[in-house]
Amino acid sequence: MGQWLERYLDHLRHERRLSPHTLNNYARDLERIAAWCDDQGIDTWERLDQHRVRAYAAQRHRQGMAGKSVQRELSSLRSLYTYLLREGLVESNPVLGVRAPKVQRRLPATLDADQLGHLLDASSGEDPLELRDQAIMELFYSSGLRLAELVSLDCRDITREEGVLSVTGKGAKTRLVPVGLKALQAIHYWLEVRGTVAAADEPALFVSRRGTRIRPRTVQARLKVWALRQGAGRHLHPHLLRHSFASHLLESSGDLRAVQELLGHSDISTTQIYTHLDFQHLARVYDAAHPRAKKKR
Repeated sequence: MGQWLERYLDHLRHERRLSPHTLNNYARDLERIAAWCDDQGIDTWERLDQHRVRAYAAQRHRQGMAGKSVQRELSSLRSLYTYLLREGLVESNPVLGVRAPKVQRRLPATLDADQLGHLLDASSGEDPLELRDQAIMELFYSSGLRLAELVSLDCRDITREEGVLSVTGKGAKTRLVPVGLKALQAIHYWLEVRGTVAAADEPALFVSRRGTRIRPRTVQARLKVWALRQGAGRHLHPHLLRHSFASHLLESSGDLRAVQELLGHSDISTTQIYTHLDFQHLARVYDAAHPRAKKKR
């Protein structure tokens, strides 16, 4: 089982070109399932049937694992068997038809436009790292990037004259996204001082104080500090800016397909969660404005 698992991980690494973070998640999930199979006396992937997959999922749920995590493990196993079917090792996928416990889908948190304006319009001063942080936040909100996408950007990926950014997302898929005027201005100010921080041969758009490509944890820490300094009263993180980008764009345009393309979602059902956010906003407006919706004093 271990031999085929290694082959599958190599397939994800070299053929599907998944990110190291995603690859580690697959490896952790499948190694845990393989260890469980070993405890059950299952020594080949062919011997794992649907009944035993259900037993595994039920056990994980009894152990207190959240339904979303069980879903992710089953998804990893389902993907492995798709590969094993392709390779002719198995004749069926035992994960098909096995459902994880239902998950209550939580709506993503967002900031309203006024809150974001207060955060983003704050003066960054003349310090190069603060100019960098300003550009990072503006770009997150302007283009709805994931954290991994932002830290992987090189200087050559942005065409400032056209206001276009080339982004490599999940599955090594490349998409072009527009960059707003405010973000372009912030990037311009950062690039003017980037040479005082970056190493001579460093291609990364955003670098750390050491002059090398900035790390995800550094971005997260800097956003947290910025929010505290501006008195935001809540934790600021990259996905909050991405969620706000998607929610505000959908609220203004109503174009779900366009938002899907900009976010880099392969499945539109992932983007549809923002329609629920938009409906919540409409419901609040209704409750506040409609004469028959108001509560009597």
